Amino acid sequence: MKKYSAELLGTFVLTFFGCGSAAIAGATLGTLGIAFAFGLSIVAMAYAIGNISGCHINPAVSLGVFLTGKMTGKDFCGYVLAQTLGAILAAFLLATLIAMSNLGGVDTTGLGTNGYGIASSVGLPATGAFCVEVILTTVFVLTILGVTDGEKTSVIAGLVIGLTLVFVHIMGIPLTGTSVNPARSFGPALVLGGIALKQVWLFIVAPLVGAALAALIWKNLNTSK
Repeated sequence: MKKYSAELLGTFVLTFFGCGSAAIAGATLGTLGIAFAFGLSIVAMAYAIGNISGCHINPAVSLGVFLTGKMTGKDFCGYVLAQTLGAILAAFLLATLIAMSNLGGVDTTGLGTNGYGIASSVGLPATGAFCVEVILTTVFVLTILGVTDGEKTSVIAGLVIGLTLVFVHIMGIPLTGTSVNPARSFGPALVLGGIALKQVWLFIVAPLVGAALAALIWKNLNTSK
């Protein structure tokens, strides 16, 4: 339960600060600022709960770890449930704070949700959004599998993973808002509803496909050593 509690806390922090930065201060921060908000959330949580749960705080990461044989099925299910709950709680708290403020409400701020088509700032269609999310998640999860594989790199894993999340957000934010994390997408979409909730399936499926692809690539690379 300590591991699951840590994952709930970590995903709460990632969603609250990452999506909160996009919703509340996105116009001021811009793409780079929002990207760093997500990345720094990962860095903080990696060093806070990494020794407890490994700091996945993302169902796609947990799937990649599970598919490489480094996680049991029971823990995988427990992690995903905890991560999803953490994201939902963060989204509800964000919505409450926004409703109490002079920000125009959740419909105006958007809660940091993801989207394609009319919900994409550049009008990227569903096929393009799916492709982008698969590629970004593959790179992100592959980096995590690599940097956490050995003792020499595990010390700096939190920083590397956080910077990689910044890296993928810089490109992904204008296209889809960048998910690479089904829990982080589902929580705000559930609270906001509307088109965000209708489109969230893509931001659940595509990151999981990307995670599976990352695991496949990682296993093949290790086999060929």
